[in-house]
Amino acid sequence: MKVIYKQTEYLHDMKRHYCPGCTHGIAHKIVGEALEELGLLKDVITVGPVGCSGLIHHYSTRDAIHSLHGRAAAVATGIKAVFPDKIVYTNQGDGDLISIGCAETIHAAARGTNITAICVNNCLYGMTGGQMSATTLEKQRTTTSTDGRETQRDGFPIKIAEMLATLDGAAFVARGSLHDVKHIRQAKKYLRAAFQCQKEKKGYSYVELLSTCPTNWHIGPLGALEWVEREMIPVYPLGIKKEVV
Repeated sequence: MKVIYKQTEYLHDMKRHYCPGCTHGIAHKIVGEALEELGLLKDVITVGPVGCSGLIHHYSTRDAIHSLHGRAAAVATGIKAVFPDKIVYTNQGDGDLISIGCAETIHAAARGTNITAICVNNCLYGMTGGQMSATTLEKQRTTTSTDGRETQRDGFPIKIAEMLATLDGAAFVARGSLHDVKHIRQAKKYLRAAFQCQKEKKGYSYVELLSTCPTNWHIGPLGALEWVEREMIPVYPLGIKKEVV
């Protein structure tokens, strides 16, 4: 019998806690596959903070640590200082990385800290109740913007990938999406490039993954995938924003 697919050894063979239609599980899968394809599983240390993405420590078969909300970059910086030859990456949501942890994110990139940050962006705080985050779209309704995000009151969505690309310490910055197979494959290529960047000690690397949240968006799973393509991608364009060769 020919084996045509095998789950990455990075993940435990167990049921995930994610809601139907959520693409966080896909993010974990392609992260693990990228690490495995690069032969880095034996060296990886994962930092997962508070939030849906932060529960990666439950699913990872490798060393992982749970940080405080928004502080994953600071914890990863400390780990990298102690274990410079390890592959250290943070697995964060937009509420964690771009809202609460924005300062840590920017300064880690500015220093050129040789870590990889992965942001699963679903335009709100998922686990904590669907509140507005730094990436919530204009007019998007959340539990703390029930009439939709108003830019005069709430400010504009932050495009963190474009911001990080301007910093000298950032060596690789890209944004992908998880809404269909074509884009999932492309997103994995970005992850491979980011981890390879860290392996070669080029500096800070960042990959943003546009993701769904059917529960807090109040949209069905298929509709949520369509919403990513229709509403999110025009605001958050996909592609490589910076690559130091």
